[in-house]
Amino acid sequence: MLASGNRYPASLGGIQKSTDRTTMLTLINTNRILPPIAPIGLDYLAGSARRAGEDVEILDLCLAVDAAQAATEYFAHRQPELVGLSFRNIDDCFWPGHTSFLPGLTEIVRSVRALTDAPIVLGGVGYSIFAEEVLARSGADFGVRGDGEPAMVSLLAQLRGERRWERVPGLIWRSKGELHANPPSWPARMDVPTSRNAVDNPAYFRRGGQIGLETKRGCPRPCIYCGDPLAKGSTTRLRPPDDVADEVEGLLAQGLDVLHVCDSEFNLPADHARAVCDALIHRRLGDRVRWYAYLAVTPFDKELADRMRRAGCIGINFTSDAANRAMLRTYRQPHGREEIALAVGICRQHGIAVMLDLLFGGPGETPETVAESVRHFQHIDPDCAGAALGIRLYPGTEIVRRLEVEAPLESNPGIHRHYDGPIDLVWPTFYVSPMLGDRPAGLIRELIGGDPRFFEPANDVSCQPAESDPAADYNYSENRLLVDAIARGARGAYWDILRQCRQETP
Repeated sequence: MLASGNRYPASLGGIQKSTDRTTMLTLINTNRILPPIAPIGLDYLAGSARRAGEDVEILDLCLAVDAAQAATEYFAHRQPELVGLSFRNIDDCFWPGHTSFLPGLTEIVRSVRALTDAPIVLGGVGYSIFAEEVLARSGADFGVRGDGEPAMVSLLAQLRGERRWERVPGLIWRSKGELHANPPSWPARMDVPTSRNAVDNPAYFRRGGQIGLETKRGCPRPCIYCGDPLAKGSTTRLRPPDDVADEVEGLLAQGLDVLHVCDSEFNLPADHARAVCDALIHRRLGDRVRWYAYLAVTPFDKELADRMRRAGCIGINFTSDAANRAMLRTYRQPHGREEIALAVGICRQHGIAVMLDLLFGGPGETPETVAESVRHFQHIDPDCAGAALGIRLYPGTEIVRRLEVEAPLESNPGIHRHYDGPIDLVWPTFYVSPMLGDRPAGLIRELIGGDPRFFEPANDVSCQPAESDPAADYNYSENRLLVDAIARGARGAYWDILRQCRQETP
């Protein structure tokens, strides 16, 4: 059965429950973590399908008081041609949480199957990284790896016609007991609607503190650990800057004035970032909207910072990873410690809050390399720094290839997992350098020394996540301090809200 419990008032996309009808496409948001995150992918997907003339409804389980009851009532009056389930995250990507969301997805597939005869298709970033494995284990009929907007319209056409599944971009399907996979759906140009009215974004804004948008998809960076190129491709696919400005204007018209750019790195390529800022500045939106973004440390200069600030940017989260030169080379980062310091200084000059992400525990990490990174970050004085510990291993990434060359993963002393048997990367599997000892989280916390600018690793692998301090650790999922702050009116990126909560605490 679908998970139930008292959460939020039901939100079924404006559906009139008393009217029996057949919908062409039903999209279901399966993500129920807190704080609630607006399903931007479903918003874009529904808008694209409607633009193509399809009839689309969204069943949003995140905003339902009782997910099981909401689904039962919905399908009592609907018999769609196709049901799409979004799968945003494979797990919480948090060491030592090790919380997988795959069992919950499988449960939802089973429950929906009992309520409708419509075929079920999976999609989303969490799905795309493990596309064939998740389809095989969940019991769904189809999956789409990559962009769902062109794929879903094509899949509907094939369901009604010749059923030539090989013609559907990114489709994975079953035939004669085997899985078949088309090339990923990564169109050269990102083309999504600018109107954002398929999802109840105002409800998410009240309870989630921010609304996302994208200016591009794909990431060309060679970082050894990242799953983004697996899900979105390694070629950057740009969106017209005027389309981004149109979308921002539409969100502002709904009262949604705190946004988060969900690009892998907003400043890659830099000329597109500047063009997006110029479009917002030209329409004088910078005084009306506040937004945050992820950025690579380079390229970043005063000119881009000035444009971003005038366009409304108030916070940047830099993918810094480390300050030790050897670890930066290991992670394949093109920047050095000097560029990190320069980026922080530029943000200070332009009134932009700055967060630096650190990644501890990669191959070759030692107590000395950790200490060097911590000292450098303390010296350059960002507003806050996230000290993440452990690398979540994804198939097809460079770190997995390197580790497999050294020895079987099962015998690697740096592997941490909460399951038995052969290594299965669908389940949360992390690498932490053995040179950090038996209590790496404790070591890092000692080196940080209670510095309030740092979000520390919660605890060591033998501890339970509940023992961590929500004000100090780096896990946003189910963070009660964060949820309560948003309920009191806090708005913004989660790191910025938590940073301000710390400043308010005596």
